Amino acid sequence: MKPSSELHPVLAEVTQRVRRRSAPTRDAYLARVRSDGAVQVQRGRLSCTNLAHAMAAMPRQAKILLAELRERPAPNLAIVSAYNDMLSAHQPLQDYPAWIREAAAQCGATAQFAGGVPAMCDGITQGQPSMELSLFSRDVIAMAAAVALTHNAFDAALYLGVCDKIVPGLLIAALSFGHLPAVFVPAGPMPSGLPNDEKSRVRQQYAAGLIGREELLQAETRSYHAAGTCTFYGTANSNQMLMEIMGLHLPGSAFVPPGTELRKALTMQAARRAAALCAGSEAFTPVGEMIDERSIINGIVGLLATGGSTNHTIHLVAIARAAGIVIDWNDFDDLSRVVPLLTRIYPNGSADVNQFHAAGGVALVIRELLDAGLLHPDVRTVAEGGLRAYTREPWLDSGRLAWRDAPARSADEQVLRGAAEPFSPEGGLRLLTGKLGRAVIKVSAVKPEHRVVRAPARIFDSQEDMLAAFGRGELDRDVVVVVRFQGPRANGMPELHKLTPALGVLQDRGLHVALVTDGRMSGASGKVPAAIHVTPEAIAGGALARLRDGDMLIVDAPHGMLEVEMDAQEWQAREPALPAVGDHAHGWGRELFGVFRQAAEGAEQGAASFRHPDFPTQTAAAVMETSR
Repeated sequence: MKPSSELHPVLAEVTQRVRRRSAPTRDAYLARVRSDGAVQVQRGRLSCTNLAHAMAAMPRQAKILLAELRERPAPNLAIVSAYNDMLSAHQPLQDYPAWIREAAAQCGATAQFAGGVPAMCDGITQGQPSMELSLFSRDVIAMAAAVALTHNAFDAALYLGVCDKIVPGLLIAALSFGHLPAVFVPAGPMPSGLPNDEKSRVRQQYAAGLIGREELLQAETRSYHAAGTCTFYGTANSNQMLMEIMGLHLPGSAFVPPGTELRKALTMQAARRAAALCAGSEAFTPVGEMIDERSIINGIVGLLATGGSTNHTIHLVAIARAAGIVIDWNDFDDLSRVVPLLTRIYPNGSADVNQFHAAGGVALVIRELLDAGLLHPDVRTVAEGGLRAYTREPWLDSGRLAWRDAPARSADEQVLRGAAEPFSPEGGLRLLTGKLGRAVIKVSAVKPEHRVVRAPARIFDSQEDMLAAFGRGELDRDVVVVVRFQGPRANGMPELHKLTPALGVLQDRGLHVALVTDGRMSGASGKVPAAIHVTPEAIAGGALARLRDGDMLIVDAPHGMLEVEMDAQEWQAREPALPAVGDHAHGWGRELFGVFRQAAEGAEQGAASFRHPDFPTQTAAAVMETSR
């Protein structure tokens, strides 16, 4: 495609709308960032006692550097890591601190492991009671990273994390310390295992009772089998794409495998680059000023163009708010109508992220979108050269790290295509509105004939009840399955991906099936139409609480409708149901998260348990009014 010198008009209009909407909160945020960064070296604010504590355990040469507060003192880099050796995606991070310290010393800087953050895996907790802690683990991660940085001895930070809530939590923390430069450092995907289509087929066989647990476990262990990120395009890998397209990674680093010399070279270069971005340098780039409205819009565009995780309709909102920027689902919807779908990666296709990376990867996607006028090119990034630098890919030239232009064309057009010949002219994400509230639906993996479902409702208050009804054969008909009381305030908004195989079995039988829920369906949202994140949630005055078995529902993705066919007067007279008896407040650590559930805002507001005072709490009535 011929490079465009002009922004697409919808991209320009949405950006201006976000900028106008955000002006008061963004201005207040930037004022704080600039006030916090008023000194050249952060440890200069510490007393002698403070500083002595901060460097007591450091080697002698590092102490000499840290004690110097001359005109251009050596920068001190914070390492904040989500390492643990249970989770495959984070196990490779074990080696990174030593590499970072070595690289920092090579450029006259120091580096300290500032702190660790928790990292839970939705793949392990899926369908378990502990999944109810998952969403709020993002907020815990943000707070833990803030504790690590609050010693105020650091001039930049490197954030080591990969998976679902971890990267959003780390970025929220980084923006809370927006006066510091931030570089995100990934670990890369595991080698390809069992093909994703085969994995999905085996799961559906198990759900239908055709195979046993032994066969299912064998398939799963062939899928998840080594160190590195899971290779399907869920939230973890969507995170990595976002960090790259938002300029927070070094170019081309998202999907370089762990355990390779290139991965090590990129990690060490990330430390050198962080040192170069510190105050006193001409390249000084505080992350709070770097991530602006254009960066956030670029992130949304990248998500849509690659068919990324629906979880980011929540996380990107929370990330934006941490920078004083206000986005909503209308922005996602408007952009989705003009952003082409350039990839087919499971669950939107059969390929995995290794195949995507081999076909040209993020660099080719960014180049195609830039040339189509669908990305802001003039954003600041951690790399020199702005976003255009991210159209290049890293390689080792006689052992030295270098970058070269991405391939002119995709190496596999069944996986990755250019903007002139996309898989779809639209991004595949839709906003649904109607009497039931506001929801999002991901249709990039849903066949056109399944995108409109009109059928009677079957109401459940838990995923366990729904699966039990499926097992009894009670759902073998056209049906809109409603699983309610699954929002942030009800039970922490767990992912309901455990429902996917059962719903897929029903659809494969030729039935018209859809899901409606105030819960999440994860980055693995697939071929069954699912109206998710319904806001306001049932327990907070949302309309799902008024539904009864047999109500006729419409889920219409092409027309953006989420409706119940009922006389308005009868509908308004309905008394909302209360959640079924069950205890989501205790056990498995849930009692520790009561304050999170009580304080959480709706999904469209980012579902955060903390908020800036400039952002008013949005009531259920206000959300419903927005949907009309």
